[in-house]
Amino acid sequence: MKIAFVGKGGSGKTTLSALFIRHLAAEGRPVIAVDADINQHLGPALGLTDDQAAALPSLGARLPEIKEYLRGSNPLIESPEAMIKTTPPGRGSRLLRIVEENPVYASCARPVALDEGSVRLLVTGTFTEEDLGVACYHSKVGAVELLLNHLIDGQDEYVVTDMTAGSDSFASGLFTRFDLTFLVAEPTRKGISVYRQYKEYARDFGVALRVIGNKVQSPEDLAFLRAEVGDDLLTTFGQSEWVRRLEQGAEPPLSSLEPANRAVLAELKSQADAAYATRDAQRYTSQAVHFHLRNAESWGNAKVGVDLARQVDPEFVLGEENGAQACAAAEAHA
Repeated sequence: MKIAFVGKGGSGKTTLSALFIRHLAAEGRPVIAVDADINQHLGPALGLTDDQAAALPSLGARLPEIKEYLRGSNPLIESPEAMIKTTPPGRGSRLLRIVEENPVYASCARPVALDEGSVRLLVTGTFTEEDLGVACYHSKVGAVELLLNHLIDGQDEYVVTDMTAGSDSFASGLFTRFDLTFLVAEPTRKGISVYRQYKEYARDFGVALRVIGNKVQSPEDLAFLRAEVGDDLLTTFGQSEWVRRLEQGAEPPLSSLEPANRAVLAELKSQADAAYATRDAQRYTSQAVHFHLRNAESWGNAKVGVDLARQVDPEFVLGEENGAQACAAAEAHA
């Protein structure tokens, strides 16, 4: 399952995404964690020191080699340079599986050991002074979109992405690449404003959206969220001494998380697992093609110098039946 955590800056989305990742790892599930936020905090939330987090390899810096691998022998793609962040896979493309070894993971992913298990962590990389005037942050996040467009994930396998704050995710088709999106909202007007933006955009693309209330301190807070969010409100995460200890630099075991908050994580997993039955490979592929054609027309063709619409393979649908192809491609490359 592909799961996204979104919300305004400071809402607690990184903390909750990290807790959900820990919960999945504690149950022995294969997990790839992705930090796609402009402020890279997922690593520290998973227990890395600041120095360890700063040393993580950047997806944005390795985009050329990622493109080279994913392109494979796809005859519709002239070169890695002709690929953009929305280039969809086709026959001959190399696909990724969550549970495998491949050059992309070897170069970009790093294992993070947790007291409950371990996960692979991918980060987009920070936006530096060197990027000013020559790149935008969305070019870095584009690596995540490219990977998700080429990823085959099965039941009981998870990609959990901590998205960029606010509504920046709508700058591309990245917000449609998930089976379920958890929006973390505080009981404030600013917190609800991000929900309304997401709800409006998500409606046109069938994005499954569930709201997690955070920093809820009173019945009035809960009533406010229910009035503003309605049936989209899934649950609320309460005040947590466990989280406070983590933010102070301790590494408390997940087993010591407050039972009510641990139950929230179980509910998130239940919702994610239930979404598996609603997956639509045809729609997922069609949406990827839609955003690719839109990007090609608006800027991609002029930038690359070729007609990127020709990269679309009309007979290819990304689904679990492609899993054998992904494994075979990885083995052949090895």
